[in-house]
Amino acid sequence: MTCDPHWTAYVSALMVPLVAVLGVAIAYRQWRTAQNKLKLDLFEKRFAVYDAARRLLSAVMTSGKVSDEEMFRFFAGTGEAKWLLSADVANYLDKELRLKMLQLQTLAAELEGVPAGAERSTNMKAQSEIKTWMREQFDVLDEKFSPFLTLAH
Repeated sequence: MTCDPHWTAYVSALMVPLVAVLGVAIAYRQWRTAQNKLKLDLFEKRFAVYDAARRLLSAVMTSGKVSDEEMFRFFAGTGEAKWLLSADVANYLDKELRLKMLQLQTLAAELEGVPAGAERSTNMKAQSEIKTWMREQFDVLDEKFSPFLTLAH
């Protein structure tokens, strides 16, 4: 009499590697999901910084001036830029964009009560140049942020 193993012995022997392969596949998918979640979380934080800068530019383009409240929202919205984006973008937001906004705000404050004349014309011309620069910044902003706001797989 021969002692051939029963078919259940074969199935039970194959189940261990099958469960191991299934476990590896599940672990891989969980890792990929975590990576995608990280990308999405970073995107949302980076987009909030982009949106704060864009809103400030839009406010200046619609009203022609910078209010203290808009500047505060800009500072609050872009404060994390140095940790979320490159040093180039953080410097652009802090050194260029913020500086121009402060210059515009200062010029607008200096203009109050100044009678018509050469001083007023000079101030208005300086404000106009800053506003022209700001209008161009929409494209610059898109260019600087595009590497950080691309969700490629």
